[in-house]
Amino acid sequence: MIKKHIPNALTCANLFFGCMAGVYAFNGDLKTVAFFTLVSGVFDFFDGFAARLLHVKSDIGRELDSLADVISFGFVPGIVLFKLLSLSLPGYWPYIGFIITVFSALRLAKFNIDTRQTEDFIGLNTPMNTFFVVSLPYLLDDFAWVSNPYFLVILSFLLSYLLVSEIRFFSMKFSKLSWQANKFKFTFLISAIVLLAVFNVAAVPLILLAYLVFSALHFKYQV
Repeated sequence: MIKKHIPNALTCANLFFGCMAGVYAFNGDLKTVAFFTLVSGVFDFFDGFAARLLHVKSDIGRELDSLADVISFGFVPGIVLFKLLSLSLPGYWPYIGFIITVFSALRLAKFNIDTRQTEDFIGLNTPMNTFFVVSLPYLLDDFAWVSNPYFLVILSFLLSYLLVSEIRFFSMKFSKLSWQANKFKFTFLISAIVLLAVFNVAAVPLILLAYLVFSALHFKYQV
């Protein structure tokens, strides 16, 4: 009886830390947001892993997961972009950042009813999108142009498009661990680790680009 509640408890932890990330974002502590978002991401990964391992998948777990994700990986990146745009745009213009929240919700709703996405993703998944957005405040230390309002507005629309696009992205689920079946996934994973070791948080945009490239190669040559 207890084990069936474990995945949902992990999902609730994802939501809880997502709320904490939102509070820090509204308070302007945008670098701390990345830490709590990472914690949310860990719980988001393990709730699905636990459900599969314990064989306790449920409809309520699926719905709860999306509700948690729309906060942790929808509302939070919207707040971060709102705050970054507020640095240089007056009035209501910074609210453009919340277009990410709207399209994240659309992406999650689409995912729930799209039977094509049982193994992989069609459209950029919300956690990857959020990790990219919350890395932007760290990039500001070395790249002042990151706060340019034109860049941020274009980025908001570009990421929103990727969320609901028909572009295919692989998931990091492994039905088997052979190199031949997963060579592009393993190469992406190794590349991401190397990039993080060399460039730290500045590697996140490069990791997103690598994810796009290796996903394209995976579906062209592996599937």
